[in-house]
Amino acid sequence: MIEKMKMVCLVTTASRKEEMLQNLRDAGVVHLREKKSAEREVTERFQTLVRTTGTLKEYADPKQKKETDILPDRDFEKLYDKVKAALEEKNTLTQSIASAAAEIDRIQAWGDFSPAEIRALKEEGYDLHFYRFEEKEYRAALQDERIRVIPLQSVDKQRAAAVIGALPKEIVGTEFLLPEKGLSGLQKEIETARERIADCDEILRKASVHEASFEERIRRLRNEVTFAEAKATTEADEDFVWLTGYIPETELDAFRRMASESRCAYAVDDVEEDDDQIPTKVRYNKVSKLIKPVFDILGILPGYREQDISLWFFLFFILFFAMIIGDGGYGMLILLGTVFLHVRQKKMTNVTFLLYVLSIATVVWGAVTGTWFGMKSAMEVPLLKRLVIPSLATYPEYFGLTSNVTQNAIMKFSFSIGAIQMALGSILSIKKKLSEKDLSWVADAGWTIAVISMYLLSLNLVIHENIPLVPVFVGIGIAFLLVVLFGGMAPDKTFGEGLKAGLSDSFTVFLNTISCFGNVMSYIRLFAVGMAGVAISQSFNGIAAGMKGPWMILGVAVVLIGHALNLVMCFLSVVVHGVRLNVLEFSGQAGLEWTGVPYEPFKKQ
Repeated sequence: MIEKMKMVCLVTTASRKEEMLQNLRDAGVVHLREKKSAEREVTERFQTLVRTTGTLKEYADPKQKKETDILPDRDFEKLYDKVKAALEEKNTLTQSIASAAAEIDRIQAWGDFSPAEIRALKEEGYDLHFYRFEEKEYRAALQDERIRVIPLQSVDKQRAAAVIGALPKEIVGTEFLLPEKGLSGLQKEIETARERIADCDEILRKASVHEASFEERIRRLRNEVTFAEAKATTEADEDFVWLTGYIPETELDAFRRMASESRCAYAVDDVEEDDDQIPTKVRYNKVSKLIKPVFDILGILPGYREQDISLWFFLFFILFFAMIIGDGGYGMLILLGTVFLHVRQKKMTNVTFLLYVLSIATVVWGAVTGTWFGMKSAMEVPLLKRLVIPSLATYPEYFGLTSNVTQNAIMKFSFSIGAIQMALGSILSIKKKLSEKDLSWVADAGWTIAVISMYLLSLNLVIHENIPLVPVFVGIGIAFLLVVLFGGMAPDKTFGEGLKAGLSDSFTVFLNTISCFGNVMSYIRLFAVGMAGVAISQSFNGIAAGMKGPWMILGVAVVLIGHALNLVMCFLSVVVHGVRLNVLEFSGQAGLEWTGVPYEPFKKQ
């Protein structure tokens, strides 16, 4: 459920500003309103440390034992300065290597020479210039008595020559600009830079063992940043300072105790109806909290005034995951990987528990459909065959059925899931609006009728079930009228105003009614993506089966690589299709827009 929030304001004298902020941070329950940025110096120091720490991790040797003791401040500052200097020097050296390499590419065709000797000749009065010529221009230069030409070896398939003095304008040549160093000098510069880079790398590798000290300093600086942000957010006059924010209603007692102990004045009030910055704090139960890692990965959160559908999201996500992965063998692999992760972490986390549930669900779906690594021969195992539900079988010939029968059954199952989920979304919206005395709940009832009608229409058009279409279209018509007449209703509108708003939106409702049919039809992706995964598995198995004798090793490689790629594609399909059905189709029917602002109380990390 989404916890109810209250607006609070804390006031104290200007001289006790720091004390108020420290006590408020220790309480750790108030989400600051309209938080301002900290001073640039503080944020830049924090960002530099984070970047440096992230770069330093790249130099960590997995075999090298990391120091867990936190360095004293003075020792850490010395190490930090040394690391920053090494990183800056390495960056400079890398750029110099790139410049030297580019210069080598430019002058390499002219051979190795000493630019210093040529400059010395210039100082003695020999104003040498070097050119490349096309054949015609080269001959013209040789024949011109004004030009003193010294022929050189061809460069890049062009004539080359040294000329004392600049060329006349009428003779065109590409002048070669002398480098600061010759080839040998540039190569020596690169070697020296690489040696110094190796020294810098060694410094960074040695520093990487103190990862704990860097993480501890990041934590401290993060606290400095959040404190500076809170300090910048406070408002003040000559005598008082005050701060406003949001707090869960369940934390009010702790807030009042803190204010009393800090001798601060405070006020508590209900949040405003038009406030769109109220943070959302979801209180998960033991089951629904398993979906939180998925929400965190997707970065979605219901708005404060929206409803919590995490439990339903979780239950449908399990089913979608199992159907899209669709293979009991893959489910076993995910289960084994989860066991390995559990043993390695030595504790049960939400992520681990979620993976257990998803992998077991996938194994169950693979068992009832008879899909084990796409192998048809799996149905020759009596135990595996007994687990199959014949109407859902991937290999229906083992049960005296045709593929058309089983495919229609799975499509019907997919459409049924879609109708149930979308109708449930409408019912949840009705429940919420009834509690708010919002008459537009009648429009949601209309959408429920529309979903059921579109479901029956899908069965008739796709699976060719004998469903009378007259009642279906009557249902669609009734649904359309209910949505048009009651869709514009709201608690702050009169019946006439709501009716007028709904009628003015009738064309949009018409388009949304057509879209409702598309939404129900979109659940066929559960069937299509699952079947595609099976087909890919069978293809790789077939390729490998044709490799016999000495080619058998290659066949094993084909099977392993093929199934690995297929499993990765299945995971991507879960994100693209399985999550979409929950976040768009289901959430749309439930009235969720996922506009939540995360509840992030001002507290010490």
